Amino acid sequence: MVQLYVGLTLYGVSSALLVASGLGLEPWGVLHQGLARRTGLSIGEVSIAVGAAVLLLWIPLRLRPGLGTVSNVFLIGLALDGTLALLPPAHSLLARVPLMLAGVLLNGAATGLYIAARFGPGPRDGLMTGLHQRTGRSIRLMRTIIEVTVVATGFVLGGTIGVGTVLYALSIGPLAQFFLRVFALPPASSSSTIVAERTPRGAILRR
Repeated sequence: MVQLYVGLTLYGVSSALLVASGLGLEPWGVLHQGLARRTGLSIGEVSIAVGAAVLLLWIPLRLRPGLGTVSNVFLIGLALDGTLALLPPAHSLLARVPLMLAGVLLNGAATGLYIAARFGPGPRDGLMTGLHQRTGRSIRLMRTIIEVTVVATGFVLGGTIGVGTVLYALSIGPLAQFFLRVFALPPASSSSTIVAERTPRGAILRR
């Protein structure tokens, strides 16, 4: 549980670093920022609202959330807003580039932490794997369709796309796989309480 909550908190922190850099966000971050600019809500509040809405889509897909799934909805958004409130403005490129690089690297580590804790996938990951199971299409295809739709919608709404978005798309897969191995926990014994089903190997990304 410590690994789960540390991972989710760091995920929110990493998203805040990308927002502060102004050089491009991760796909769902683009949507959250676009909606925040249109609604007047904070980006963290939008993240929570979108996570809850996506979780409702699990019902027709007949998916069951775990502790990690529900925690994901709330904790990432709270950590995101809290970190943004503490970060000083970054105006120069010399400050913004390190923020972007740190955000991408920390996001990969956070992803490995919370997924390896095995308390259930995030609502967005579950949507991807649920559609894969219901349609028979590959996880890669489902992820591509979802994230392209999310980025395009977020961009139209005013979300930031930039070099950070491209860097994230190219590096998050290898980073998450690496940190999944680093933070992998030993298998639970037969006497342990099962809290969530194992996440499919292809369900690597977000939330």
